[in-house]
Amino acid sequence: MRPIPTPARGAGLQHERAASFTVACMHILYKMAALSAAAALAACGDVATLPVSAGTGPSPTLPAPHSTLLPTVNIAPAQGWAAGATPRAAPGLAVNAFATGLDHPRWLYVLPNGDVLVAETNAPPKPDDEKGLRGWIMGLVMKKAGAGPQSANRITLLRDADGDGVAETRSVLIDHLKSPFGMALVGDALFVANTDGIVRYPYRPGATHIDQPGQKLVELPAGTINHHWTKNVIASPDGRLLYATVGSNSNVGENGVAAEEGRAAIWQIDPKTGQSREFASGIRNPNGMAWVPSTGALWTVANERDEIGSDLVPDYLTSVRDGGFYGWPYSYYGQHVDARVAPARPDLVGKAIAPDYALGPHTASLGLAWSQGTSLPARFAGGMFVGQHGSWNRQPHSGYKVIFVPFSGGQPSGEPLDVLTGFLSGDGRANGRPVGVALDAKGALLVADDVGNVIWRVSAAR
Repeated sequence: MRPIPTPARGAGLQHERAASFTVACMHILYKMAALSAAAALAACGDVATLPVSAGTGPSPTLPAPHSTLLPTVNIAPAQGWAAGATPRAAPGLAVNAFATGLDHPRWLYVLPNGDVLVAETNAPPKPDDEKGLRGWIMGLVMKKAGAGPQSANRITLLRDADGDGVAETRSVLIDHLKSPFGMALVGDALFVANTDGIVRYPYRPGATHIDQPGQKLVELPAGTINHHWTKNVIASPDGRLLYATVGSNSNVGENGVAAEEGRAAIWQIDPKTGQSREFASGIRNPNGMAWVPSTGALWTVANERDEIGSDLVPDYLTSVRDGGFYGWPYSYYGQHVDARVAPARPDLVGKAIAPDYALGPHTASLGLAWSQGTSLPARFAGGMFVGQHGSWNRQPHSGYKVIFVPFSGGQPSGEPLDVLTGFLSGDGRANGRPVGVALDAKGALLVADDVGNVIWRVSAAR
């Protein structure tokens, strides 16, 4: 597999902004008795000057970069849902808990018989991604956001046998995995994307547990940094090929070339032989993938780079071209050069493809599902559902909701519609954080909430 072009070791944040603190900021950091680490960092950051809507749509506003001595950190502390509380569904929709009491549910997959698979998962050990003062601080911040617990490392099966929209039974389908995320069924083979590779398991319809050991199909980049650890997998409509997402190992290539080999890319994989190739590159952190049936195009949502201001850079939704290069780390949103990255690569920047649709800066858009087969009202009949996990590098917050991007003629068309909101409390705490989205057997929308430890089900209001 051809590695993604990346800058030399030590390049990226040329002035070591993330590690160079002014005396004032150092003072703030050491007054831990009065301020939390996250609050201290926020005091040295910046504030957005544009609404999220300005960074949304086919032609987002891209202001000048605004770097700060310390990254803007504005995490929403995880508190979970109060008893009986739910997110707010948009008019014409209703929401209920499909399953509760899960352990950090991140990703969903609906089997042909209607059973729902959920990856209960969290980050693997990443000792070299947590070194130094900055790594220590970010570790504290992630724990505050609800991303601290050890990974359950399992795929759980949920079954709603009576069709009332609530899963009555659950069972562990597969356990002892390695930070699993994406899942895809092709015939009698269930593929699970662990953080370090895709594993194939035999599947029998109706099974509630798989006893047979899996066979590793292909290794995926992992290691001791493993900065973006989630790996997703999707099958082509005919089942002949798999596509896997592999996020970058850094913000803008500062960990060097070797650390980025095979990363910031979508791979194409033969499910029979495991042979792979780079399908598209320069995508900092692709996650959700979906097919648009009318065009046959593969689409993805991607998280863009951090630390150049609360208004930059918009995460995005885009079609994925075979052989396409999308800019990372040398440029963002097409050919907007990132001056932090050295040496510059104008040859690659000149090839960078601009995304199709911006999803707002720092929204952490992760989940993606095409709406074919939905039973929701007509305004949700053609387009993409997007789970936005929520910002940490923006003041004020962005994301923390599920949206719908309408399509026309195979392309995004119009402003996004809110589907599910209310994940943030009035004082800026996270009741929940939406991640994966999927349509169930009745066309309702399922949403994995990894802070609330709930799978929400959104249906048409009666």
